[in-house]
Amino acid sequence: MSPLPPQPISPLDGRYRAAVQGLGEHLSEAGLNRARVHVEVEWLLALTDRELFGSAPLDPEQVRALRTFAAEFGQPEIDELAALEATTRHDVKAVEYLVRGRLSALGLNDVAELTHFACTSEDINNLSYALTVRAAVHEVWLPRLRDVMAALRRLAVDERATPMLAHTHGQPATPTTVGKEFAVFVARVERVLARVEAVEIFGKFSGATGTFGAHVAADPDADWPTISRDFVTSLGLSWNPLTTQIESHDWQAELFTAISHLNRILHNLCTDLWAYISMGYISQIPQAGATGSSTMPHKINPIRFENAEANLELSSALLDSLASTLVTSRMQRDLTDSTTQRNIGVALGHSLLALDNLARGLNEIAIAHDALATDLDRNWEVLGEAIQTVIRAEVTAGRSSIADPYALLKELTRGHRTGPAELRAFVQGLDIGADAKARLLELTPARYVGLAAELVDYLAE
Repeated sequence: MSPLPPQPISPLDGRYRAAVQGLGEHLSEAGLNRARVHVEVEWLLALTDRELFGSAPLDPEQVRALRTFAAEFGQPEIDELAALEATTRHDVKAVEYLVRGRLSALGLNDVAELTHFACTSEDINNLSYALTVRAAVHEVWLPRLRDVMAALRRLAVDERATPMLAHTHGQPATPTTVGKEFAVFVARVERVLARVEAVEIFGKFSGATGTFGAHVAADPDADWPTISRDFVTSLGLSWNPLTTQIESHDWQAELFTAISHLNRILHNLCTDLWAYISMGYISQIPQAGATGSSTMPHKINPIRFENAEANLELSSALLDSLASTLVTSRMQRDLTDSTTQRNIGVALGHSLLALDNLARGLNEIAIAHDALATDLDRNWEVLGEAIQTVIRAEVTAGRSSIADPYALLKELTRGHRTGPAELRAFVQGLDIGADAKARLLELTPARYVGLAAELVDYLAE
């Protein structure tokens, strides 16, 4: 057997690449290196703008050229970095040399020593990860999540009054509405989404052990904390003044924990949708040319929701590992976070793939109104709750002397079917007030939904 040409090991870079490739713009090695170049360039400009060590601000054309170099980082720079790292055996040092080379090409050798000035690699890395993770979440992951949320919200509103038999413990239970059940998931996701969006993203820029030691040695009179804070906040990040060599990654743990929690809510949605499809409450719209089963032509398998379920599990497992691992660093530095953080894209990639399948799946289903109505009409015994509750109210109000209404209804309904005629005859014979009896005689399983439709209005706009 001849060997295959080089192949991706991860399905995210193979079979599912099209669904997740937006993350590669930020959470790939190239995306990280582009951010590193950006940080190195901006730090050099920050130093020259302050005229430190006899430097002078670069002229506008030089500034434009350097920022264009960072912004247009592409395949030539990727290739050049690979060649540099083959010699340096150090990824951030290779970035430093790349920037120095561009300075030389622009005739800026006089400020070349300000490249990576007083920096430890983690000064560059922590800001680069902060920038790339923020961009990946807000520019790629969140928009796909909002597609899912828009589809869920439409179902909640459109089907707010569609009655559906509920199933607590898998057994027929007090009816609800389709829209209210979707609204529950919308509200759950939105609460956790607010936590995702509220995570404060921190950066540090204070040297090898977070003390500004080299900075003060070079210029004891400069206000290095202020310079550092101004630089970090200029990148749109919050400044962390108290760190070791690394920024402590607590914001990453907060973010990944929240996304993992959100994944699990969506996992619950997938399992419910799967169940409703299996019960015939939801139908899947046939897609032209699609095959549901390799041997059973009649089938439309719920593959969108099954795929999403599996990828949400993988994503949460990785995110949980990231959150627990990244908050620990031995004393002032170890490298466990370096390899760990390179898997952020994989963790978010599985979540993004799940969102893609969920969004597609939600747009390929229809509510089976006839099946819902049929099942409701087969389960009149669920009105037993309403009847015994009304009797209790009547007893309390002095309009009935029935003893133990719950036991009375349990005897009538538990463990066997009870039809409309039997229930109505039972209600007719009850010793309760006329108004209460009239309400119960008007009740059907489809009408026994309480305020389910109105509860949808509690969704936040």
